[in-house]
Amino acid sequence: MTHTEDQISVGPVHQPEDGLGRLITCSVDQLHPHPSFVRHNLVPATHELSALAERGELAFREPLTITQDHSILDGYARWQLACTQGRTSLPCLQYDLSKEEALLWLLQKQQRSPGLNDFSRIRLTLELEPWFKQRARSNQQVGGHRKGSSNLTEADKLDVRSEIAAAAGVSVANVSKVKRLLQEGAPGLLQALREGEVSIHRASVWLQTPEKQLDQLSLHKNRHGITKTIGSLLHAHRLPHPAGEEQLDIHRIGNALAAMDAERKTSILVGTIQTPGKVLLLSNELLQALECQGDLQP
Repeated sequence: MTHTEDQISVGPVHQPEDGLGRLITCSVDQLHPHPSFVRHNLVPATHELSALAERGELAFREPLTITQDHSILDGYARWQLACTQGRTSLPCLQYDLSKEEALLWLLQKQQRSPGLNDFSRIRLTLELEPWFKQRARSNQQVGGHRKGSSNLTEADKLDVRSEIAAAAGVSVANVSKVKRLLQEGAPGLLQALREGEVSIHRASVWLQTPEKQLDQLSLHKNRHGITKTIGSLLHAHRLPHPAGEEQLDIHRIGNALAAMDAERKTSILVGTIQTPGKVLLLSNELLQALECQGDLQP
């Protein structure tokens, strides 16, 4: 990143890949997850633990990566499996990192993890915001810019936010949206974001009507559930067209529906589903009714 008067990088951070760790053996009881992971209740997925268990002793050949205070940076699932199996010790590579450097390294390792979505990564990275700001102020003073100032310019604030976005592996816009969601989002909406039930963008739009956040979330969940159910049933219940039979088209269906009397039209339920392409679905009962009444003509 280019250094200018209004854009100051937080600077390089030494990481475990620098090769400065030392190989030690640690008691399982000495080890613990990084405090940020504990605060946000982030745990390995069940399938990840099962996959490790199937590897047997091979699962523990690679050392865990830890800090000087025995916070686990890499190998959380292996440590948890060792606890459940009653193991007493594990090989570890220990690095001398601050708690902020450790969290930054963790986030970089977890950017491709399916168990940590964009919302959770941003939320974790925002814990580093004071640290990024302090480093930016230090760089200001080292560079001779605004000596003694405790405030950052708008450009500097944008640069810090860019650092947060890069650490989380997301866009700057999503960082801004999550900050607002954490301030204004209802607890139920934040829980849905953590569980990946709603996107950051969709949830941020709902903030425009704060009193309807949970109503919007409930409607979204219902629609999503209906769409999944319909999708799973479509293949099993789609009627095959016998050989030589002309398939239905939009004009025939439109003419048939237009010819129905008002009483029969009011008995038809109309809804929408989320599915790729332009699709019109007919229930078997409606199709038979149109055919029996002679409304579905070639």
